[in-house]
Amino acid sequence: MTVWLNGALTGSGVPVIEPSDRGFLLADGLFETLLAREGRPLFFDAHLDRLERSAEELALPLPASRKKIRKGMSALLAANKLDEGGASLRLTLTRGPGARGIALPEDPHPTLLITAAPLGKAPDTVTAITAAIRRNDTSPAARMKTLAYLDNILARREANAKGAGEALMLNTKGRLACGTIGNLFLWKGAALFTPSLDEGVLPGITRAQIIALAEKEGLTCREAPLEPDTLRGCDGAFLTNSLAGLQRIRKVDGEALPDHALTGQLEAAYLALLEKEATKEPDGE
Repeated sequence: MTVWLNGALTGSGVPVIEPSDRGFLLADGLFETLLAREGRPLFFDAHLDRLERSAEELALPLPASRKKIRKGMSALLAANKLDEGGASLRLTLTRGPGARGIALPEDPHPTLLITAAPLGKAPDTVTAITAAIRRNDTSPAARMKTLAYLDNILARREANAKGAGEALMLNTKGRLACGTIGNLFLWKGAALFTPSLDEGVLPGITRAQIIALAEKEGLTCREAPLEPDTLRGCDGAFLTNSLAGLQRIRKVDGEALPDHALTGQLEAAYLALLEKEATKEPDGE
């Protein structure tokens, strides 16, 4: 498999990451996972907007322009023969090599890695549990896509041990936050609800698209604090992320959830948006 590292394509079997890279040692970095169709990364600018916002907050330089990153993604997809049909792209940015300890290097040399893989088929529905591990809504990192995913990994392990495919995470106040790899939406009647960003929620790219699509479809969508009991009395729920799209939650903590008819309407609108995005010419950079 070919990867794109710091501006050049290279074989993934070649040792190229410095042993002192802070991303490897301290999870000092960010990443984005993008859906690609027919050789095009979808919602590229939205992903780069989020990456740049977080990088600026972390004082983490981005060592390549958007134009160079987009061209690198296209070249990578072609090199791996993934430029037809669907694929996934992962962009990883670290602060690069550093001395021992956690003090920031005075002159950082960031590492920028892009990898590509065939797009696997995500299940349409999932069963979930409420995880014991909490989402830290007091941390700025909760609203960034950082490399530190251990809480999510442990929550998913808890779910798998209980026979479920996903875990829903509460925040430190005991309110609903998100899944381990996606944002949460639920229905109350014809109104759609999702936890607000100040609940420790990642500003998901698909989350933003669904909120915008709901408005275009004439549906009510509210961002608000949500108590766990809201799930038990809801009329349907789903998770969203860039690769899986909309994934219905069939059961939570052993209790079945209904499949709301309006989820299908939103999903159809989202799939139409993906088709439009896949044929859109990139903006000038």
